[in-house]
Amino acid sequence: MGMTITEKILAAHIGRDRIEPGDLVTAKVDVILANDVTAPVAIQEFERSGLNKIFDPDRIVFVLDHFVPAKDIKSAEQAKIIREFARKHHLPHFYDVGEMGIEHCLLPEKGIVAPGDVIIGADSHTCTYGALGAFATGMGSTDIAAAMATGEAWFKVPETIKFIYSGRLPADITGKDLILHTIGLIGVDGALYQAMEFTGEAIDKLSMDGRFTMANMAIEAGGKNGIIAPDKTTQAYVQDRVKRPWTAYQSDPDAKYARVIEIDVEKLEPVIALPHLPSNTCPVSKVGNIEIQQVVIGSCTNGRMEDLRQAAAVFKGKKVHQNVRCIIFPGTQAIYKQAMQEGLMDIFIDANVAVSTPTCGPCLGGHMGILAKGERALSTTNRNFVGRMGHPESEVYLSNPAVAAASAIAGRIIHPKEVK
Repeated sequence: MGMTITEKILAAHIGRDRIEPGDLVTAKVDVILANDVTAPVAIQEFERSGLNKIFDPDRIVFVLDHFVPAKDIKSAEQAKIIREFARKHHLPHFYDVGEMGIEHCLLPEKGIVAPGDVIIGADSHTCTYGALGAFATGMGSTDIAAAMATGEAWFKVPETIKFIYSGRLPADITGKDLILHTIGLIGVDGALYQAMEFTGEAIDKLSMDGRFTMANMAIEAGGKNGIIAPDKTTQAYVQDRVKRPWTAYQSDPDAKYARVIEIDVEKLEPVIALPHLPSNTCPVSKVGNIEIQQVVIGSCTNGRMEDLRQAAAVFKGKKVHQNVRCIIFPGTQAIYKQAMQEGLMDIFIDANVAVSTPTCGPCLGGHMGILAKGERALSTTNRNFVGRMGHPESEVYLSNPAVAAASAIAGRIIHPKEVK
């Protein structure tokens, strides 16, 4: 019996030829990530344990992205803890205001993560890097503290669900629609502590940005990780970015899966997740007359260039509805700059869109777009739990960037083809 790509990566990082789902293993890690919310706790535990040396400064990545530029005194103090630790340990991968981006957009862009890696992060959406063919998963801050000292972490080897997306991808369907449809199909715990392996003709044709979106939201189905086997698209993306050796793994033809789920993408239309779960999905044509007061385009899910281009194509020559606040968050400084060079910022500003510096901002109800009681937002982010973006009596709907832009113009949730 063969092994899945997830099993092969973990086996390689523990020095074994074979492992099985359910095995408890201790694996060497390639990248350890934390942000301005989670790093201070990891630092505190690291220092409280009497540790004074990081196993490898090149493997540690700290990104200040959740509450920066600092929204209040507490967030400023959190950032200060990280800055002082990064200077003390001479961390080369420390990203602060002006250089940072939203962490899960920034690390691939910088070539810090690579195919075949084992990557852990004190953030649940660390699973994003599975789009490159890496095993990437979120962990608690205390696990991160231990890994900073030892360079290792323990795992229970997950079973794998194989998703096969067949058919030609319709022009209006994105990676966001594929993953929302999938979560709606299996539920928010449908892949609990399992690897979600995305395959099929539609995945082969999907852009790298679309793949990042899909892997990013594996956690919303309870997945331990999401993963896509490296191919020519992956190779083209990492070629000029990753400066160290990496290994591409593929699942064996006779690998054992917990389940195999086939999805015909040709029948799909843009998907909306209604409050208050990412699994509460329906086609945009079935949403009904839902008025909105805010639209957010960006985040670690949909803040990349392809996302901004999709939004700009809808906004061009149009204006945001007078009753709607629309905010765009480019994923990184480089994405922000490229959007300016391509003229997208002119389109956004002419449409009365507010454009922010890269930050997680309103996605987690942090800042830069908090909702009041009774308000509704349509967002390209990844979660729409009760109170996710502000008041517990507000509502968050999820969509792809084109639907979000169209809805900002209309003042209600619509398909982009309905824009007048």
